[in-house]
Amino acid sequence: MKDPRLFSALLQGFFTQRLMQQKQASPHTIASYRDTFRLLLCFANKRLHKSPSQLAFDDVDAPFVAEFLNDLEKTRQISARSRNLRLTAIRSFFQYAGYETPSHSAQIQRVLAIPSKRYDRTQVRFLSRPEIDALLQAPDVRVWSGRRDQLLLLIAIQTGLRLSELTQLTQDNLVLDRSGSHIRCLGKGRKERCTPLTKQAAARLQYWLREPQVNACKVLFPSARGQRLSGDGVRHILAKHIATAAICCPSLGKKRVTPHMLRHTMAMELLQAGVDRAVIALWLGHESVETTQIYLEANLALKEKILQANPLPDGPPNGRYRPDDDLLAFLSGL
Repeated sequence: MKDPRLFSALLQGFFTQRLMQQKQASPHTIASYRDTFRLLLCFANKRLHKSPSQLAFDDVDAPFVAEFLNDLEKTRQISARSRNLRLTAIRSFFQYAGYETPSHSAQIQRVLAIPSKRYDRTQVRFLSRPEIDALLQAPDVRVWSGRRDQLLLLIAIQTGLRLSELTQLTQDNLVLDRSGSHIRCLGKGRKERCTPLTKQAAARLQYWLREPQVNACKVLFPSARGQRLSGDGVRHILAKHIATAAICCPSLGKKRVTPHMLRHTMAMELLQAGVDRAVIALWLGHESVETTQIYLEANLALKEKILQANPLPDGPPNGRYRPDDDLLAFLSGL
């Protein structure tokens, strides 16, 4: 008989013992893994008609996990990269389960054998300066939510914070003084970093902190209920204002703008201003300078400057090349 207590106990032990105590995972990792299993439990409830507490370990086999990942791609339209991140969380859980329940090793090995999905590595997308201006003008600043949204988007673009870093911001993360206003955050890999603020952004934040709804809580960008915004909440805010901004800036309607694109936009702004990529890597909290290479590859303006500084020849110096041997001509025609 399937014991529903096994899966529940394993999942709780995975978070409390494995992630929090043994690995001391960062809050961002825990939140990401938590969201994965929330989605999985909701899918199980819909597909198997079982509440999370009734779900047995045997129910979560390889076909079920594969079906769950396919459902995410279909219903939530997530990318292959996001799918692989969800699979990483599930693999980590099953690796832990392999030590705790060796009797289920066959089921566990089949889940661990599910391959990551390959995807095309496209160039990063970013917003142009006119698109940035249109987006920041879209919120209605006459209402509280509009002022919050505009400042949220401004800080996202100017700092390049990740979505998880942005939603975790509290008033304690702000340092607003004449010596240098900045935001302190705990980023990926438990690395703390400081991101400077422009004088205009610092002044806007000082006014924002006087808002009654903000004074009542520690969260820097709270929801209408005074709670922390979720990742989906920020995506909804962005999509709403992109639709408004696209009316006066049609190019925005042709782009799939995500919160992470705002991070790319900041990186491209720094790169086009001539900032060294090592500094950009520190600004964004990248583990390696090589990660910043993607912005060099996507920067068409930089490539055009290189082309102007080192012009290519207009054509072959001696006319069109013709092979002087029949065999070479044959090979060239293949």
